[in-house]
Amino acid sequence: MMMNLFSTFDPCSGVMSLNWFSTIIMFIILPYNFWLIPNMNMIMINKMISLVINELNSNLMYKSTIIMMLSIMMMILINNIMGLVPYVFTSSSHLVFSLALSLPLWLSFIMYGIFKKTNKMFCHLLPIGTPKILMPFMIMIETISNLIRPGSLAVRLSANMIAGHMIMALLGNMPKMMMFLLMMVFTTLMVFELAVSIIQSYVFMTLSSLYSSEL
Repeated sequence: MMMNLFSTFDPCSGVMSLNWFSTIIMFIILPYNFWLIPNMNMIMINKMISLVINELNSNLMYKSTIIMMLSIMMMILINNIMGLVPYVFTSSSHLVFSLALSLPLWLSFIMYGIFKKTNKMFCHLLPIGTPKILMPFMIMIETISNLIRPGSLAVRLSANMIAGHMIMALLGNMPKMMMFLLMMVFTTLMVFELAVSIIQSYVFMTLSSLYSSEL
C-alpha cells in the first residue's frame, strides 16, 4: 500500500518517460495569441507581477536581481499549477527540481558575500549585543542556519506540494459508495491546492530575496 502510494511521485514511468516534460509543457500548449493579444488572463498576471515587483523593490538592495526572482516565481507557479492537472507529473514535488533552484541561488549569494563583502558577511554571524559567553554558540548557530538554507527552501516547496497529492491518493482508495462525499472533499482540496501552489511560489521567491538582501 505504501509503495503504491509513493509511486505516485515516481518521475520515471518507463524507458522513454516524458514525465519531466511537464516542466515546459505550459509554454507549449498556450497559443501565441496568449502572449501577443491583451486578455483577462494577461491582465491578471501583469497585475500580480506589478504587485510582486513593488515588494521586491522594498526587499532587494540590488534591483538587477528582480527579473531573476520574478522568473523563478513564475516558473515554480506554472509547474505547481500544472501539477494539479490530471495525469500531469508534478515536477516541483521532487527535490531534484527544488534543489536545482535553491542550491545555485544559495551558492551564488554565499560566494558573492565572501569575495565581495567579506566583513559584512561574517558580521551577520554575530548579532549586535550578544554576551561574550554566548558568542561562540551564536556563531555556530548562525553558520548552521546559513548552511541549511538551500535544503529548507527545497524541502519546504517539495513537502507542501507532496502533502496535498498524498491526501488525494489516500482518499481515492476509499469505498465508491462514498463517492458523492469524496467529490465534495476533492473539490475543496483542489481549491486548497491551488492556493498552496500560489503561496509556495511566492514564499520561495520572498525567502530567496531576503537571503540576497543580507549581503
